[in-house]
Amino acid sequence: MTEFKLPDIGEGIVECEVVEWRIAEGDAIEEDQPVVEVMTDKALVEITAPEAGRVTKLHVPKGEIAKVHAPLFAYETADDEPEGAEASAPEADDAGANRVETPVPQASTVCSAEQERPDRAASSQGPHGRIPASPAVRRLVREHDLRLEDVPGSGKDGRVLKEDVLALIDGGHTTGAEPSAAGERRGEGQQDIRVEPLRGVRAAMARQMVAAASTIPHFQYGEEIDVTELLALRERLKPRAEAREIRLTLMPFFMKAMALAIRDYPLLNSRLNEAGDEIHYLPCCNIGMAVDGRAGLMVPNVKGVEGLSLLGVAGEIQRLTAAAREGRVAQADLQGGTISISNIGALGGTYAAPIINAPEAAIVAIGKSQWLPRFDEAGEVTRRAIMTVTWAGDHRLLDGGTIARFCNAWKGYLEDPETMLLELS
Repeated sequence: MTEFKLPDIGEGIVECEVVEWRIAEGDAIEEDQPVVEVMTDKALVEITAPEAGRVTKLHVPKGEIAKVHAPLFAYETADDEPEGAEASAPEADDAGANRVETPVPQASTVCSAEQERPDRAASSQGPHGRIPASPAVRRLVREHDLRLEDVPGSGKDGRVLKEDVLALIDGGHTTGAEPSAAGERRGEGQQDIRVEPLRGVRAAMARQMVAAASTIPHFQYGEEIDVTELLALRERLKPRAEAREIRLTLMPFFMKAMALAIRDYPLLNSRLNEAGDEIHYLPCCNIGMAVDGRAGLMVPNVKGVEGLSLLGVAGEIQRLTAAAREGRVAQADLQGGTISISNIGALGGTYAAPIINAPEAAIVAIGKSQWLPRFDEAGEVTRRAIMTVTWAGDHRLLDGGTIARFCNAWKGYLEDPETMLLELS
């Protein structure tokens, strides 16, 4: 039997959460087959099998923490399996108290009582010498100060299901335990509190935001931008982009105009050193975009926007967005950002006060576009697409005048997008 140990994922990560097992004990695996997804404080990582074999043990249940260089699962190769292994299977089950319970697919939680084996109906022990229950059910039992032994299991092999725990709670039976605070709240007609550990990307985001908000003096600057012409230009260009299988949104225009404006105001693309006594002007414009993905909020960045075409920027945005929504962004795509955009308007927001993605110097929150009445040059009321933006700047580096002048340059490219053609190299 070979023990597969959780490899060093890098970035100083020492532990991660097991999000989903793709295999179960007894399954045959092939080399490079995805076996488990783990969540670090950076991203969701897929781990593959090192060689072909058969899984014998899963050491870390779903939802629990795995340590780097600690055993994750065990497997046998064809050369490892002893002769007559099938004949000895019953004895292995009888001595199975040391085996880890096989993770059961989610669909098994709806097994009916009719599927229960007669020889297990009168016993609270599963086939491996422990009470079968998923990690989520065990957590629910702990939260209500119950014992798993006191919950009658209606699932296969006496497996304790969520419905079994809820039925016991609703019936008010807490065998051998004092009424808990949760039970008292239920008596008052209040709902229970669901507890979930803060881990992975969300935990990293929490630390990052606390550090940024407490160490960087923020100031905000708001503006309205008329994107009527920009919307019309995008509609004209969309068919050409779709012909190349690229989805053309407004974000590539935002990024390209920002990179052009930064040429005149490089302070927006700088950062302070840790001592706070040097300004480092960065040679490339790596623009980050906040994406609400499967693993939580992530800010991958498009590298070298100043040297990419609009289609090149759009292609990178499409790639990074898809990866972020799956929680599979590469570490390199999350590092090296120089300025960020939060497109809250995609979800319907109009205004926001964003927090700077340290160590960057600025971030802008983009609100939704609205068709509003405005006066034209002749004094006539006309229908225009107006978008609100709110900047947050590091007041140690940037003052209001610098942000205002930079925003005006950026706004000029967006309100008259064809002027960007004059600046493209």
